[in-house]
Amino acid sequence: MTNWPQDYTGAWTLAAETGRSGIGLHSGGDSVVELRPSERPGFHLSVDGDEPIRLRPDQVLDSPLCTTLVLGERRVATVEHLLAALAGCGLSHVEIRVNGEEVPLLDGSALNWVEAIAEAGLQPAATPRPAAPTLDAPLVRHRGSSVITATPAERFSLVGMIDFPQPAIGRQQLAIELTPQRFVEEIAPARTFGFRDQVEQLRAAGLIQGGALDNALVCDGDHWLNPPLRFEDEPVRHKLLDLIGDLALVGFPQAQVLVYRGSHGLHTELAAAL
Repeated sequence: MTNWPQDYTGAWTLAAETGRSGIGLHSGGDSVVELRPSERPGFHLSVDGDEPIRLRPDQVLDSPLCTTLVLGERRVATVEHLLAALAGCGLSHVEIRVNGEEVPLLDGSALNWVEAIAEAGLQPAATPRPAAPTLDAPLVRHRGSSVITATPAERFSLVGMIDFPQPAIGRQQLAIELTPQRFVEEIAPARTFGFRDQVEQLRAAGLIQGGALDNALVCDGDHWLNPPLRFEDEPVRHKLLDLIGDLALVGFPQAQVLVYRGSHGLHTELAAAL
């Protein structure tokens, strides 16, 4: 049983190296990720042996269905579940080494990353955690019918709301005051999901080449092709997982963040505003 930090105020790094390998969701290619202890604040990412670069919101490329980072000449796709696990578990100082062009999807959630972190363990970092963003007034960002807001608050909390025409999903909402323990138990296991009627179209567009029934939930109108779900409301929990990953690049604000029909692009706009 890992003793996770109580909250997101302390500075933590890994106690040992750890990692995972697997298939990328969109590329379908193999990739390997190593996670290493670091004394430098923030998350630093190295691709194929290049010098590690500190991650920032302005490196995010607005790409469909995933979060892609542009690091000089390099691009790394589908970083959100890994970043959610690092930040959600309370880590603040980590070096990430990626071999390949995409972070592996694993089981479609952040659970395997949490397990990798638990194997390594956490230890206090030698330098302070980067300062969390603070707000003087609420922030609001819109994209069509989607909206995200951040309102000043004592502690970081999330409210997620989704509304899908497919009866198997429908309307779902979840509010959670986030701590590392709650992240691990209530958010990390939630898997990515898609729709049966979009699979061929997405594949034809060069996306989800590595998608399969063992790494994504697939909704077919009023039922799921590959039950059981890990939570009754697994889709809204996964949307919050994505949001946590997209906020990991700026740190969790002292705010309540509410998102209705979120997307990576919308999350990133809020991160940039923060």
